[in-house]
Amino acid sequence: MRYRVLSIALTLAASLTSLSVAQTKPWPPAAGHTTLNLWPGPVPDPVPTKGAEANTADPVKNVIAGKPIMIWANVSTPTITLYAPKGKNTGAAVVVFPGGGYNILAIDLEGTEVCDWLTAKGISCILLKYRVPDTGPYKTKSPAALEDAQRAIGMVRAHAAEWHIDPNRVGVLGFSAGGHLAVALSTHYETRLYPSQDAADQQSCRPDFAVVVYPGYLADPDHDFLDKLDIHPTEKTPPAFIVQAEDDPVHVENAITYFLALKKVKVPAELHVYSEGGHGYGLRPQAKWPVTTWPQAVEVWLQTIKILPTAKP
Repeated sequence: MRYRVLSIALTLAASLTSLSVAQTKPWPPAAGHTTLNLWPGPVPDPVPTKGAEANTADPVKNVIAGKPIMIWANVSTPTITLYAPKGKNTGAAVVVFPGGGYNILAIDLEGTEVCDWLTAKGISCILLKYRVPDTGPYKTKSPAALEDAQRAIGMVRAHAAEWHIDPNRVGVLGFSAGGHLAVALSTHYETRLYPSQDAADQQSCRPDFAVVVYPGYLADPDHDFLDKLDIHPTEKTPPAFIVQAEDDPVHVENAITYFLALKKVKVPAELHVYSEGGHGYGLRPQAKWPVTTWPQAVEVWLQTIKILPTAKP
């Protein structure tokens, strides 16, 4: 019951609930970006969907910071899309996991808009369109989303030379359910959940760092959700930047619980908790909410952990 309530809260809080409204403009990436199917053949552990992939957002009701959002539903064929750096390439790369309660993907709010920010900073952005709906967190329903995340990191490293990426500076950034997915990958990288497909699966799928934004599924009233979902950080877990608002209906304890778990095993972590902001703001700045300045804090953090060069005065 607790899992069901949390899943509903995640979807409602981000205004991502409607899967029956009229379709608007479809998502397929703009020309000039490299898009690859994640799997060379049939996907492992396929998840049934209720129809074809589509944007099911209501342009009037599904609005964040005065701008409509895109709700991408029924994903059964996962892909990765490369957004190359603009200007000087730093060599760093980030694989982005949009949120949506493991039911849909906020593909622009927590996907393409993130890539616009990162590429402007000289960082390669790889947007993962992972399988939904209702795949759920690993250990509760399906391994599909975590399989997709593991595979994506391996593919990025396999293409590192071609894409001008440093394979030792590949991180992940996830929102809401995608934040949980970033944490799950950070603690489940030693063994693939699927049979090896090709050379990409011989690459490490351990992220070098993780940015976790308003995560879900990491805490419950009994304070043992990490155990229930087999989230057990070790000293080898990658460093993390974690941000959440205290008034988030998905509950700030998700961020705090993971931060304390990392602290216990002495993994460097930076926790930012703000009093207001709710859930599902993405990167869209709002003057009334200081929490929406989190991207600037991430840029500084990436310098402190030596992923990005220190800015010159």
